[in-house]
Amino acid sequence: MEIQGASLLYTLATLAITFAGFAVILLALRQAAGAPLSPLDRFLARTVVGHFFWIAAGALFPPALALYPFPPMMVWKVSALLFGLPMLLVLLTYHHRRMALTTKPAPAVILALFLGVGCCSIAGMIAYVFAGFAHPEAAYAMAILANFLAHGYAVVVALEVILTQQAMPPPVMQPHVN
Repeated sequence: MEIQGASLLYTLATLAITFAGFAVILLALRQAAGAPLSPLDRFLARTVVGHFFWIAAGALFPPALALYPFPPMMVWKVSALLFGLPMLLVLLTYHHRRMALTTKPAPAVILALFLGVGCCSIAGMIAYVFAGFAHPEAAYAMAILANFLAHGYAVVVALEVILTQQAMPPPVMQPHVN
């Protein structure tokens, strides 16, 4: 029997992987046009792929766990912890990891999205599911959706940063003199 909300979760998983692929393709096109990858480019690419991969994984946990003979509430509680705790850790450490690798602070809108929308929706979802309220599937799906939308907007902001960076001129080749 399919768990309630599975089709929405499958769709969100597909969209998350699609967004990650699209961002990486745009970065590759920028590099193919002659712009070398900066530490910020590499950090943002890893972050986008990693965050969207984890959002996709989070969307797949409930349908996968529902294949076992667990009660539905247990499926949602285990899924909430499997997705929520690692994602909270990644979101809460984003700014520190970015500063350590690139020395460039994150734009305020990104911090607001990751800390405000991302962390609050996940923490709220975990609290809601563990409080035993009705429709834990709705709270779980909304947390996945909120993080997907926040990260989708963050990708647009990150790509704007990456695509507007000044390209370094190609190295000048000195003629070989014998």
